[in-house]
Amino acid sequence: MTSLPAVHGAHLVGSINQPTAADSLAIVAENLGGHVARYPDGEVGERFHWILFQGTRFDAVAGLERVVRAPIMVAGFDVRPLTLDGTVPAEELAFGSLGYAQAALAGYSDFKALRDAGAIPSGARFQVCLPTSLAPLSVYVAPEDRAAVYPAYAAAIRKETADIATGIPAEDLAIQIDLATEFSYIEQVAMGARRPFPWFIDGLAEDAEAPAENIIDAVATMAAETAATVPEHVQLGFHLCYGDVAEKHFVEPADTTNLAAVANALSARVARPIGFLQLPVPIERDDEAYFAPLAGLELHPETALYLGLVHHEDGTEGGLRRVAAARPALAGAGIEEFGIATECGFGRGPAERTAPLLRLHADIIEAANA
Repeated sequence: MTSLPAVHGAHLVGSINQPTAADSLAIVAENLGGHVARYPDGEVGERFHWILFQGTRFDAVAGLERVVRAPIMVAGFDVRPLTLDGTVPAEELAFGSLGYAQAALAGYSDFKALRDAGAIPSGARFQVCLPTSLAPLSVYVAPEDRAAVYPAYAAAIRKETADIATGIPAEDLAIQIDLATEFSYIEQVAMGARRPFPWFIDGLAEDAEAPAENIIDAVATMAAETAATVPEHVQLGFHLCYGDVAEKHFVEPADTTNLAAVANALSARVARPIGFLQLPVPIERDDEAYFAPLAGLELHPETALYLGLVHHEDGTEGGLRRVAAARPALAGAGIEEFGIATECGFGRGPAERTAPLLRLHADIIEAANA
């Protein structure tokens, strides 16, 4: 007999290292199908390195130009920032297709084929993962122009969301909004050459420091604006993330204080239902102190919580240690059950690890409830 909260279900953050969307969906169905409610397409093709492919979309916008310097190559992508070139007023900037809707509609076709064949159960949803506007903007726009370019890119994300929701039936669709870059601002950790300035806080002087709670309030408000564009009967979720460069966070969280604060801020600002929420757990943290702030979680009653405590390096034993450490805090928050996940997507890991890692989720769930 296990102590509550029980462990129920697994969540896949998005990226899965398989050649195609059909391959990603099939390998999940085969190895974890009984435990997942949502099937991502693996973020295959140009989305392999999350948002880096968006650079070509910025390049195509009249009125923006790359800074004149040698290319800065990351994973084959030139991440030099762009600036306003003065030829088009910022309020008239217009992005074309960002690629998310096109990929989603293609992946959904594969999802339907597998469901029709009986490999994916009826009632499962196809999961589409979208970044907040803050993430691509922070990579591809020079700091001094981010506030001016933000409305145009945010409008483009809204259009992608609308196109996805138009092309996929609401009862078949889940949209996950990824918050990763937000934590570099909250933690004030440089992901590039300098510490990120929270330009989105009104009236903040360039040389001023903003308290973490002010940054959390601002990023949650922006994320809630994105969430508001998701139609009512489409399931909505959030993935909170500390990055995944070479399978490593850009900074390890001291504990779950800021994760809980962002989760609560989203719950307070998002008026529509939130179907799920995923939080990362570093492999080193199997101590109750890491999870203690989660006792203050105030989630929507319909929100399923998933902890990213699955790590291939220490298998079932490590996962169970982190489950045990998390349970007291979650019980303190009145949470009766939670699910598990990896701390981020695993599409940048070796392909041969995929099936065993999927099966590891099931092993941990079974052992945690034994």
